[in-house]
Amino acid sequence: MKTKLVLWGTDAEDKRVLIAMELKVDDNRVVLYTFPEAIASDEFADLLMRDWRDGKEVPFPEGYASEEKELTVTESLLPETLKVERTDIIQRAQTEWHFIVLSSKMSAMYASELSDIKTRVEKLEKFDGDVWDELKTFWDKVQQQVRERNLFREHADNLRDNTNALFNQLKEMRAALDEEYKKASQSVYDKFESAIQAIEEKAEKGSARLQSLFDELKTIQRDFRDANLTRDHRSSLWERIDAAFKAVKVKRFGAKAADENNPSERLDRRYTGLLSAIEKMEKSIKRDQDDLNFQKKKIDTTDGQLEAQIRQAKIMMIEERIRSKEEKLNEMLQTKADLDNKMSNLKAREAERAAKEKIEAAKEAVKEKIAENIKHAAEAREEDSETLEKAAAALSGNEEKAEEPAQEEKKESLLDAVEETVGEALEDVVDTVKGVAGVVSKKKEEAGKDLKKRFDQDDDEPAAAEEEVTAEASAETDDNKDA
Repeated sequence: MKTKLVLWGTDAEDKRVLIAMELKVDDNRVVLYTFPEAIASDEFADLLMRDWRDGKEVPFPEGYASEEKELTVTESLLPETLKVERTDIIQRAQTEWHFIVLSSKMSAMYASELSDIKTRVEKLEKFDGDVWDELKTFWDKVQQQVRERNLFREHADNLRDNTNALFNQLKEMRAALDEEYKKASQSVYDKFESAIQAIEEKAEKGSARLQSLFDELKTIQRDFRDANLTRDHRSSLWERIDAAFKAVKVKRFGAKAADENNPSERLDRRYTGLLSAIEKMEKSIKRDQDDLNFQKKKIDTTDGQLEAQIRQAKIMMIEERIRSKEEKLNEMLQTKADLDNKMSNLKAREAERAAKEKIEAAKEAVKEKIAENIKHAAEAREEDSETLEKAAAALSGNEEKAEEPAQEEKKESLLDAVEETVGEALEDVVDTVKGVAGVVSKKKEEAGKDLKKRFDQDDDEPAAAEEEVTAEASAETDDNKDA
């Protein structure tokens, strides 16, 4: 937003004048300059509108007038003697300048607050968390104003740079403090580590009673909770204490102590012991209540004042005892409710884990079944392949025999041998591969055609041979059909 305004207007005598207004932000005042037309050349007017409005220095000619007034929301920036055509420009400048003044005051207020924080930071000898929190709260306020655009960019940038400088100073102090804290934590960690290691060595050698070692570990665990340690040291030391407890338990109770690592079993044992303790506490309170009722009845029939005072003292003691026991009972009942919740959550997690395990087992069973089916199918294919190879070999061997010189076996039809071979093959694979029958049938027809051609080309006795083959083949086919 501009803090200077230039426009033409008229004076009280209706003469043309050049009007220039400047906002003094820090003083919340407006300076009004008027230049008669006689001294306000076009060149000068351009300089005002172009350079002077942008903050550059422009020399004013002699003969101008100036006046200063406080910026308000209600009163006009122009006196009644001056008039302009664009009154809306004057009104807008007035509202904008009022916002500029307020924003500048807010910026100055934040700058003063930041200066106080800076003074405190410079006086610090080591990191102070309260100062850090104060600076962080301050910057949150500034950011809120920036988001709402109540601060100008240059003001926000200046505040940001100064705030970041203070944050960096505090970070350096915190880094130095962290280093000191780490060293102190390392020293505490080493002491705990040495004590735990000594207990483990005693447990391994059996040079001390296991109960006393167990008590020492409890003491270490209690001191550990209040020790100043870094997060890494605390986590590592907790694991060491837990491992030491387990080692002593194994030495004390034997291998069965390993079963205590089951969270469900630990909760069950704790829950059972708690129920027993609650029952005992309730019985104890009931006994005290009965005793209290007895004392109240007896106090009404006492023989003297001393006896009455004694019974009154007893009543007070019993009532206090009952009150203390009821507090402990309430704590036990609250613990019981917590354990009920933990057991419920644990059972839900175990049920979910069991369901996941069943799903995984089912997946593995399906995978194994698929693999087994694939294996059986592959073996079946291998058996079928061997059967087909045998049938093909038989066909090929019988064809070669048909080409040999005529012998006594030649009187039998070659088709008879083929049918026998095919029949054996079919008996082996008829339940698994029905395609073998088609293959054998096709081979039979091809063999018959080949034999027919060969006998037709034989010059000795072609007709007899053809008739013999045809008759025997027909007979063999009829026999197969009958079978």
